[in-house]
Amino acid sequence: MMENKIIDSIKFAEIYNPEEVILNLIIAFFLGLVISLIYKKTHKGLSYSQSFVLTNIFVAVIVAMVIMVIGNNLARAFALVGALSIIRFRTVVKDTKDTAYIFWSLAVGMAAGTGSYFLALSGTAIISMIALVLNYTNYGSIFKSEFIIQFRSRNVNDKSQDKKEYQNIFSKYCKTSTLLNAEASADNLSLKLSFDIVLKEDKSYEDFIKELSKISGLSEVVAVAAKNDVDY
Repeated sequence: MMENKIIDSIKFAEIYNPEEVILNLIIAFFLGLVISLIYKKTHKGLSYSQSFVLTNIFVAVIVAMVIMVIGNNLARAFALVGALSIIRFRTVVKDTKDTAYIFWSLAVGMAAGTGSYFLALSGTAIISMIALVLNYTNYGSIFKSEFIIQFRSRNVNDKSQDKKEYQNIFSKYCKTSTLLNAEASADNLSLKLSFDIVLKEDKSYEDFIKELSKISGLSEVVAVAAKNDVDY
């Protein structure tokens, strides 16, 4: 029994010497750090988590270690799969893009663990550039000027002068405007309205809000970025 353990350790030593083990783990750490920095730079919305940033680093290093443990031993690979299958992860990924970062960390760890340094470095560099370009161009967003406008009208009469005024402003500034919600106050003296609007390309939401606020019958004017622009 003892002889088998010694033989296994010798075989492992022939695959990875101590210098290679340390180098692989260090490269996995630094590339995991790069992945976490790219994630911080490109993240949008309110679902940011420090623990997820740290997880990317840990995953890269741990996977590199697991790959070195497996080496070229098929039996050891199946044994590790069976051992890891008992671990159950219940954490829900809030953003589908986070899954890509987990796979990125896994790939970096595997490349570093097998000594494929060029693949690990070049892959990380290219994916980083892709992530930064997509973030800079806001690729995938349907509208870059979509907002939800909420305000309260003091007159609930549909034929009021207030309605004509804000509809004229909508026509001036918006490509489209869709009523999402209308809610009367408890005393039935005012009406809270919510609109989904898309601004014209040459119009700014600051000027749009200012003109709406000038209408004497309107109050509580609020603009909220639509979900196409911000991930909640």
